[in-house]
Amino acid sequence: MKPLVVTVVLVVALVEVSQTYPIWYHRGWLRWLKEGDSCGTCNLELCSMPTDCRAGTVLNSCGCCPECGNVEGQICDLDKDNHFYGHCGDNLECRLDAEDIKFGEIPEPQCVCKSQETVCGPEGRTYENICQFNEAHAGEERNISIKHEGPCKTAPVISLPPQDTQNFTGNDIIFGCEVSAYPMPHLEWKKKGNKMFLPGDDAHISIQARGGPRKYSVTGWLQIQGIKKSDEGIYTCQTKNKYGFAYSSARLKVIDGSSSTFQSNPGSHITSGSTDYGDYFDSTEDEEEVEHGSGDYEK
Repeated sequence: MKPLVVTVVLVVALVEVSQTYPIWYHRGWLRWLKEGDSCGTCNLELCSMPTDCRAGTVLNSCGCCPECGNVEGQICDLDKDNHFYGHCGDNLECRLDAEDIKFGEIPEPQCVCKSQETVCGPEGRTYENICQFNEAHAGEERNISIKHEGPCKTAPVISLPPQDTQNFTGNDIIFGCEVSAYPMPHLEWKKKGNKMFLPGDDAHISIQARGGPRKYSVTGWLQIQGIKKSDEGIYTCQTKNKYGFAYSSARLKVIDGSSSTFQSNPGSHITSGSTDYGDYFDSTEDEEEVEHGSGDYEK
C-alpha cells in the first residue's frame, strides 16, 4: 500500500474514533489533525478572532493567531512547546495535582488559577479567585474590575433553613441551619415564647456549629433527644454580624404514642424585609405562622 493511502486511512480512522468517543476530541485529537505540522508565514490579516473566551486568548501552535485559552480545571499542556491539549488563559498555569501523585495515580495536568485569594465583585458577589471572576464577566462590553481583594462584606444569608418536622414522643429530632456571611456570623437558637437562648439548662437539648461546607459559611444544628409533648413549638435559627441579621423558623410537632410510620411535612422559606430583629423574637403572635426574614442594620 502506498504511503499516501496509508496516511489517508489513518487520518479517517482517527476522526471516526474521535467522533465516537467525545472525550478524545476534548483531549485534542481532532485539534492535532487540523493543525498539522506546517505553519508557514504568519499573516495576522488571515487570523479569525475568537469570541466568548472565558479565560482570555493565547497564541495558537504557530505563535501567530489568537485562540481561546483553556479555563480553570481544563486539561492543558505542561510543555509550552506542545499544543496537544492547549494552553491556559489569563492568570492560569498548567499544573499536576500533587495529591494524585502522592497516592500513586497518574494525573492529567489541569489549568489552576495562580492566585487562590477570594475577590469581591462590583455587584457584591464573592468569587473564589480572580479567574472565576474573569470567567463570570467574560464577553461583557464594558471593562469590569473587582471591587476589592478579599470577600465582600455582607449581612448574613440563610442558604439552608431549618425544616418543619414531626415525630413521636421519645424519639430524637435535629434542626439544621446553614448561614453565609463575612465577617463570619454568630448563630443562635431560640424557641418561640422563650426569651432564653437554647440549650439553656435543659439537658436533653444540645446545639452544635462548625464552619463550612463553603468558605465564609457556618452550619448549626439543634438536637432534641427523647422529645416530649412540651417540646412542641416553633424553633428559630437566628444569625447576625455587624452588617445585619437573618432568621428562619421551623415547627416541631410531637405526636403522643408510637407508630412505625409518620408523615413529615418539610416546608421552609426565607423572605426579606425590614422586620425589627428584637420585636420578632419576643412576639406572642399565633404560632400557626412560621416566620422567616432578614435585614440590614442601618448604616
